[in-house]
Amino acid sequence: MRASKTVRTKRVKLRKTVEDHIVNFVTYVSVAIVFLVCAYPFYLAFVLSFNQGTDALLGGIYLWPRKPTLQNFEQFFTNPDWMDAFRVTVLRTVIGTVVTVFFTSLVSYGLSTRNLVFRKLYISLIIIALYVSGGVIPYFAVLRSLGLVNHFLVYIIPGAVNLFFVLVSISFFQGIPKELGESARMDGAGELKIFTRIILQVSKPLLATIAIFTAVGQWNSWYDTAFFTQSHSLRTLAYMLISIINQTTNMQNMSAASAAALTASLSVTSLSVQLAAMVVTVTPILVIYPFFQKYFVTGLTLGSVKG
Repeated sequence: MRASKTVRTKRVKLRKTVEDHIVNFVTYVSVAIVFLVCAYPFYLAFVLSFNQGTDALLGGIYLWPRKPTLQNFEQFFTNPDWMDAFRVTVLRTVIGTVVTVFFTSLVSYGLSTRNLVFRKLYISLIIIALYVSGGVIPYFAVLRSLGLVNHFLVYIIPGAVNLFFVLVSISFFQGIPKELGESARMDGAGELKIFTRIILQVSKPLLATIAIFTAVGQWNSWYDTAFFTQSHSLRTLAYMLISIINQTTNMQNMSAASAAALTASLSVTSLSVQLAAMVVTVTPILVIYPFFQKYFVTGLTLGSVKG
């Protein structure tokens, strides 16, 4: 008891000065302003997506829907084009993420072995490929020669190995104790079994980091859809959103009388459906992202310990 009292008395309480309080106040206010500036546009789009489209055209909606409705989302989910794009986006995200995580970690594990023949050459080629690009036309020619143009696999195969995460994963796998693999080899386990049963089990932070970044990239990708596909059945949500945003709406080409008649008969507009599609597109990432956030710093910093 006396020892604990003496320790407590020896503790020095640091009192904050006026300057400390001012700095803290300015920091909190700055962070709050930045948060509002970044978050409010999406919040406003979320609010407008639940408001009647024609009523939203009048303006004056800032914090909550003035005329709440689900017709915008009903229009979205009953439109076959949007639903086809939604299915393609989900499929490419799930399949592409699994394939990228597996093959990226597999290549990285092989390159992490220091006695691998031509290991330095392989790593040098990877570094060169990260900084040098052949351009869109040679890339298109390669994809066409492989039969991937206008095919679903154009979303999967070109990104099966992420070169940036290969370099990160090499350092990560080199930090895993070699005794784990050696003991498994003594028990008769092969390299593939060691990789799947042992290495991947202790590499969850790294795998989660690769998975979330790959999933976000697959979900938001529109570039490959625009350049390497022509079929309507291969369109993604991101491509559909960009196409609708860039094109003029039918209402803008109508006469004033026709537009007024259409506005009076409908409560859903092209803009309101776009906002509903944007909410459907962004919400899954916002929901999943926080659950993987704890793995980001661990996965990236552990992979950067060794050069």
